[in-house]
Amino acid sequence: MRRCVQTFDRIGLQGDIHDLRTKSFLYILDVLPRLHRLPRFILLENVKGFESSSARNILVKTLMECGYTFQEIMVSPTSVGIPNSRLRYFLTANLATNKLSTQTKISDAHLHPSEYDSSELPADLYPTHTSTCQPEEDLQGGHVLYKMETATDVQRKMIQNNNLSVRQIQDFLEPQMEANLENFLLPPKTLLRYALLLDIVQPSSRRSVCFTKGYGRYVEGTGSVLTNCMETEMEHAFTHLDQCAEEEKLMRLMKLKLRYFTPREVANLMGFPQSFCFPEQISTRQQYRALGNSLNVLVVTKLLQTLLS
Repeated sequence: MRRCVQTFDRIGLQGDIHDLRTKSFLYILDVLPRLHRLPRFILLENVKGFESSSARNILVKTLMECGYTFQEIMVSPTSVGIPNSRLRYFLTANLATNKLSTQTKISDAHLHPSEYDSSELPADLYPTHTSTCQPEEDLQGGHVLYKMETATDVQRKMIQNNNLSVRQIQDFLEPQMEANLENFLLPPKTLLRYALLLDIVQPSSRRSVCFTKGYGRYVEGTGSVLTNCMETEMEHAFTHLDQCAEEEKLMRLMKLKLRYFTPREVANLMGFPQSFCFPEQISTRQQYRALGNSLNVLVVTKLLQTLLS
């Protein structure tokens, strides 16, 4: 079973069961108890927010009435070593051999708050963003605070980058990208307008934020961008950036050679095998949209292996 994203997403309408897009889901739940032969296994995925919805409550009630044992879990690809935050709700259900059903409550025991990106955290865990362009010494490691982020954001990113159980971004990049770099560089207009909102990672980073269907089209909260520059070069570029004239501002930012991840690289971070490819007629924007609406293949693989075992 898949999801009605905007129905439960925190940035969507959150219409829950009153949203017409949930009708197909509710219909399945209505039909399930009346099937002559119930499916032995069920795997369901949805966005964060579904776990507190009325639709989820109806789902749980139906599964228990049908005699399923089930487990709910909030999991991100970082739990399987992939440097990308994509927190999602999953439910695995197994038809019980007896009439009694056992519910396993939502678990995030395999996750640490540092694995979430800021858009995935409850408000009571991390403060809202405050705008600052002034360099400010962090408490640890001499790191400089710049862009529209807080000291908590910087600390969270440091923790993520120090998590050696997660692989580095460079393991997921296309080789010899320099020859095709121009096609993926952020345009000057985007740099001037949105530079302070960008989530910037390096090949050595062990983190990136969730890629959405708006990647490459919108900037804030749609996915990370990449640079090969050192941290000191980024700090120099962003220090007092808001006080610079437009020409100097653009000159500084252009030196960073900030680029989008290619669709192939996003697919790599989504766990797709190297054999996967899009038809040639599919545009780059359409590829981003499809990937942003997709699942992390490796996470689903691990869940299916656990379910079937």
